[in-house]
Amino acid sequence: MPSHPTTGPDREAPDPHRWLEEVEGERALEWVRAHNAVARARLEADLDFAALQADLLAILEADDRIPFVVKRGAHYYNFWQDGAHPRGLWRRTTPAEYRQPRPAWEVLIDLDALNAAEGENWVWHGAHCLKPHDSDGPWRHCLISLSRGGADADVTREFDLVDKRWVDDGFFRAEAKGGLAWIDRDSVYAYTDFGEGSLTASGYPRIVKAWRRGTPLAEATTVFEGDADDMVVGAVRDHTRGYERDFVSRARAFYDNELYLREPDGTLRKVEVPNSARKQVHRRWLTLELREPWTLDGTTHPAGALLAADFDAFMAGSRELRVLFTPTERTSLADATWTRHHLVLNVLDDVRNRLYVVTPGDGEWSCEPLAGAPELDTVSVSAVDDEESDDYFMIATGYLTPTTLYYGRVGESPRELKAAPAFFDAEGLAVSQHFATSKDGTRVPYFMVASKDIEANGKNPTLLYGYGGFEISLTPGYSGGIGCGWLSQGGVYVVANIRGGGEYGPRWHRAALKANRHKAYEDFAAVAEDLIARGITSPRHLGIQGGSNGGLLVGNMLVKYPRLFGAAVCQVPLLDMRRYHRLLAGASWMAEYGDPDGDDWAFLREYSPYHNLDAAADYPPLLLMTSTRDDRVHPGHARKMMARMREQGHRVLYYENIEGGHGGAADNRQRAHMQALAFTFLRKRLFPG
Repeated sequence: MPSHPTTGPDREAPDPHRWLEEVEGERALEWVRAHNAVARARLEADLDFAALQADLLAILEADDRIPFVVKRGAHYYNFWQDGAHPRGLWRRTTPAEYRQPRPAWEVLIDLDALNAAEGENWVWHGAHCLKPHDSDGPWRHCLISLSRGGADADVTREFDLVDKRWVDDGFFRAEAKGGLAWIDRDSVYAYTDFGEGSLTASGYPRIVKAWRRGTPLAEATTVFEGDADDMVVGAVRDHTRGYERDFVSRARAFYDNELYLREPDGTLRKVEVPNSARKQVHRRWLTLELREPWTLDGTTHPAGALLAADFDAFMAGSRELRVLFTPTERTSLADATWTRHHLVLNVLDDVRNRLYVVTPGDGEWSCEPLAGAPELDTVSVSAVDDEESDDYFMIATGYLTPTTLYYGRVGESPRELKAAPAFFDAEGLAVSQHFATSKDGTRVPYFMVASKDIEANGKNPTLLYGYGGFEISLTPGYSGGIGCGWLSQGGVYVVANIRGGGEYGPRWHRAALKANRHKAYEDFAAVAEDLIARGITSPRHLGIQGGSNGGLLVGNMLVKYPRLFGAAVCQVPLLDMRRYHRLLAGASWMAEYGDPDGDDWAFLREYSPYHNLDAAADYPPLLLMTSTRDDRVHPGHARKMMARMREQGHRVLYYENIEGGHGGAADNRQRAHMQALAFTFLRKRLFPG
């Protein structure tokens, strides 16, 4: 681990809790187990805990959940976990069979059986399969990614879909962050740990190589080499017939990504567009979603706009662009999805989805609403097979509306394919949207789920959730866990769409970057104050919850606004902003937060919860939760926060799952246990009596 500088920010007193950063150190794990035992004793002793955990597990493992699928050739593929298969089954069925209420599945990989045979604790990380050269040929070659315990680092192994077996002497990538991507049946792009100096400061690959079957990885040919201070590099081949192209990507940082076209002779040509733009190439077309204004030939295109160009013409020097979407104060682009002939735009209008179909042409591109799109809070679309058809899957969901899967074709109304069951009784509940006014006058939306007859008496136990970072939007969605563990008990559930997220596009995100991070926290505090002013709740009955960047949010609300809350749950959090960039993947987030080793520490210290703890403060009770196997956000953040808070005499419980990765859990049983701990803690603290 790099040493501290001897000047600047580190003139502060040494950190006495640094030893807790030793993830699997014997002393640190002994400390973890001791605190886990205290949290379990306090929370699992609750009379309702066992029943709650059983209910949550039943929801996670219900056999009538929707098995979401990916089409590959003649089959639909699905990864499935249930009580009998906690680590999961990778399986497939035919489209006709999938339409049946209870499809018959062909199991390809039984992960629990594999773990038993190999003495491992593999967690599924996905499959990358090679499209056959012959359009009628069978899909055969797959690269399977498996993670030990749920960490981001994983291994890649080759699997044969025809013989349904692991390939002897097939492609194999040792455990590391990175991956393999098919070039053809006998070669792949490899971006992984090639040895000393081959990783970035964030721990991700900085070198891409082309690797031939049957040769040692050490003899693979270097395709591209980034810098040590880049975030990550990678490469991929677009196998669309007639449009086969190879691309190399270089992420210098979040929101700073270069895209290169790799020519047949191996030379690279940069796609000359702003690095911050999101770039997509589909058949003939290049689309660009701008994150910053771009002035081209005297015309300035605003951040959040979607532009299109003929890719080959653009690479030849043409700068003829078509404007497909322009944001407004209320609208932003949530997604753009290609089918064979059309582009489906998913637009957020005050955090509610609207779908439109754009059809390319040599002149103007037409745009019209997607036929038959349901009027629900959240709708997403994905192509069934963007090379073969204009068919799409549509997922519709809401806080009180169980998820429904539709199958549609552009130009026709979609039909319901499968519907998830209701996991809690929503009778008498209602969803409403409100707007709070932040400290600087900004209008901040939030959703509230509560009884239709809620009394404005200030006594309603309320859980306020937020994230506010990395341009991630929080849109309404059905959660059996929230319904069972909170709403059905009489609680109010609130989701705040604070700045830092993507609800209003790049401008909403940029408004809370780096030195402006405090605006996200002011937004969250404004929502809390609005709930109190409306009589929905009061500090005694108001709890907060968030994970990862949302854990940083919760940590800041705890130390900056303790008077507003009665309890807090902080999950897989960032909390030490002095050292976040030196821990695991933290260096990759400096574009979001700033560089603690320079002048940025002046503002970073202001929102580093670990550094702002006050022994004299009266903080609400806190439950800290993290995972030993999280190799993205270091568990040391939560560990050190716990140690300092206990040292200062604050009310805090700590639970660290020994497995689970950044998601906190490796299987449904672990997820149910973690959820039950959080809900039990909140209910004990926030419910009357």
